[in-house]
Amino acid sequence: MMLLFIKSREQIKSSRLFFWNKDMNIILIGYRCSGKTSVGKIIAKRTGMQFHDTDVMIEKSAGQSIEEIVETDGWNRFREIEKAVIGETSEFRNAVIATGGGVVTDEDNIKNLKQRGYIVWLEGDADILMKRMEKDLAEGNARPSLTGGDPVAETRRVLEMRDPLYRRAADLVIDTDMLSLDEVAERVVKAFSDQLSRLPLSRPF
Repeated sequence: MMLLFIKSREQIKSSRLFFWNKDMNIILIGYRCSGKTSVGKIIAKRTGMQFHDTDVMIEKSAGQSIEEIVETDGWNRFREIEKAVIGETSEFRNAVIATGGGVVTDEDNIKNLKQRGYIVWLEGDADILMKRMEKDLAEGNARPSLTGGDPVAETRRVLEMRDPLYRRAADLVIDTDMLSLDEVAERVVKAFSDQLSRLPLSRPF
C-alpha cells in the first residue's frame, strides 16, 4: 500500500486539487492578449492537468489557420466551428482550457463550459491589451479584425460589449494588469483548490 505523507497545511490544500474531484476543469476566458494560453500552460504544468487551447483545436478541426477560416468563410463560420469544439471540451475532465476571446458571445458555449468548468476571467485594461497586440503585430502574430477595422483600435469598443458577458460567465475574476504570468497562475490554482475544498467528496453533474 502506498502511503502519502503530507508535511504542511499548504500541501494539504494542494493535494485537494487531485483527490477531491478529478472531473473539474479550469476554463480561462478573456480578450485577446490577456494571457490565457501562457497562464494555462503554467497551471497545467504545476497541477499535472491536461492543457487544451480551443483556437488550436479549431485550426486542427478545420485544417486551416484562424486567419484562413475568416478570410475564406468569415467570422460566422469560425463561430460555428468554435461552438462544435466547445461542445467537445464539455466532455473533458481534469483539464485546463484556454478559450478564444469571443467564446462568451454564445450562451450555449458558456453552458457547455460550466458543466464541469470553473471559469476564470483574465481581465485586462484596454490600453495594456492594445500594447500587447501592437507587439504581436510587430512580430507578425496578428489575429484578423473582428469588425473590419484596425484590430488594435477596435479593442476598446469590443471590450465594452464583451465585459458584461465575461463578468456574468466568470466564477473568478483576476485583474492581470500588474501581475506576472506566474502570479496569475498561482492565484488561479489557489482559488480553484479553495473552491474544491468546499465541495462534497462526490459532486453530481
